Amino acid sequence: MIKVDINDKELAAHLESLHKDEMVVFVMADGRVRGALFHGSRFVNQMRAQHNTGILETMVLGQASLCGALLLPTMKGKENLNWRYEVDGPAKGFSIDVNSQGTVRGYLFNSQIPVEKPLENWNLAPFLGNGTMTMTVLREHDKEPSVSSVEITEKNIAKDLAWYFQQSEQIQTAFSTSIQMDIRGRVIGAGGMFLQVLPETGGTKSKGSEVDSTANQKGDIELIEKVENAFTACPSLGKWFAEKGNMEDLVYGLFREFNPKIAVTRNVTYSCPCSEEYYVDYLSRLPSQEIDDIKKNGPDPLEIVCRNCGSVYRIPVSKI
Repeated sequence: MIKVDINDKELAAHLESLHKDEMVVFVMADGRVRGALFHGSRFVNQMRAQHNTGILETMVLGQASLCGALLLPTMKGKENLNWRYEVDGPAKGFSIDVNSQGTVRGYLFNSQIPVEKPLENWNLAPFLGNGTMTMTVLREHDKEPSVSSVEITEKNIAKDLAWYFQQSEQIQTAFSTSIQMDIRGRVIGAGGMFLQVLPETGGTKSKGSEVDSTANQKGDIELIEKVENAFTACPSLGKWFAEKGNMEDLVYGLFREFNPKIAVTRNVTYSCPCSEEYYVDYLSRLPSQEIDDIKKNGPDPLEIVCRNCGSVYRIPVSKI
């Protein structure tokens, strides 16, 4: 990837004053709940710089990219995940790639979303619409990726992603993302949170097991309700990080009744593995007739834009 610099000195200075981007993964409620909190202010600004997105486009792709980052705690070993969100609204949707090593990239299907009237709020539903969400996961030793899809029901990126987990894996999951902009439309803070209530495992059938099962179900319902209440009490993460809020204060304060423990801290970046060498190799594999035509008729250099990160490669014909 050709990393695009953030040339706004005032914004760059503000970002430099914030705590570094990182993700904390935590467990609580005696291991029944896992979660992650991601500070992604630089992450979203890098995404915006790479794709040169407008305000609305930054909100859509930014929320999608933050949610993509929050999928990292659900991945095991070496995995690559592609999340496609295809809708019939003006935004058309997006594609997000997540690598289990901690990199995220993605792009909008419509890079210039039409707006018919001034925005009154950040409700993105009118720009999304109905459609389908598809997850494609390729694990290290798999010959073929696993693919699963669900219909979009909420017209809300975070809620639709939670719906996917409920339908495909029957796991209670919640996602929340927030992007704070200043009066000039600059992203001054961004972050996201993920929570998942894990099912109880183990145990054997015995006399009275039906009674135990009913009690466990009641306990699960109570746990989910309490966790949901704490989750909804979370302040705006974009504003929290823009104002230099502390990650540990938020985790231990918001979920104190569940005795949370931070298990690991992870680096997450908006990055793409593309390179000039990759595209030179791709071009060299074209049919010889096409290569001869390019060398004869140009253009020279060839300009190739990576759709996943916006990098522009200008490749001299002499290299293919």
